[in-house]
Amino acid sequence: MYSRILVPIDGGDAAQRGLEEAIALARRLNASLVLLNIVEAYPVMIEMVTATTWEQISTGLRDHGQQTLDRAHEAAKVAGVASACYLEDAAASRVCDVIVQTAKAHRCELIVMGTHGRRGLNHAVTGSDAERVVRMSPVPVLLVRAQPPTWPP
Repeated sequence: MYSRILVPIDGGDAAQRGLEEAIALARRLNASLVLLNIVEAYPVMIEMVTATTWEQISTGLRDHGQQTLDRAHEAAKVAGVASACYLEDAAASRVCDVIVQTAKAHRCELIVMGTHGRRGLNHAVTGSDAERVVRMSPVPVLLVRAQPPTWPP
């Protein structure tokens, strides 16, 4: 059914739940995972710090992204699921654009990603990369809530 599954991860709880679901699904389907971490540039921060400080921040973000990918790769490996890791910069793009572009570039047939499930004002202010991916993706998207459901009992 699905042989290649894209899993965007950022080290947060929602992404971890998405990863767990993707690993379980990939294991059942004998599929491989494309693990993606996106380093976001914060233009406002660039204006507020020196070039040296910005380089340190940027390096720290990339290091954190690589560590996140390494942990996810190891979790997949322990479960017997093949995976490839990609660290991408969202220099002039939105995170959702990078996710969809990566899915296309690696011919992924499904995207599995965690979501916080925010609503109301919080959603209006922060927006939702997950929602944007659902709207833009040419392939199915499975959204996994950060908190697992309390049902069925």
